[in-house]
Amino acid sequence: MAERKKVLLRLDPAVHDALARWAGDELRSTNAQIEFLLRRALADAGRLPGSVGRMRRPGRPAKDETPEDE
Repeated sequence: MAERKKVLLRLDPAVHDALARWAGDELRSTNAQIEFLLRRALADAGRLPGSVGRMRRPGRPAKDETPEDE
């Protein structure tokens, strides 16, 4: 897997809190929720590159799945 890019993102605290609650409802981290929303927006706009890998499903990995880091 290619190295993931790091981005500093400044958010209004109320926006961050809303994202964090939404992420928790969907069993994602806030970071994963932001990536999910960005991917969805890119796909809706027809701008998601075909080379983009799939995101892991929300929640804990199944016992038979190998973590992405390995």
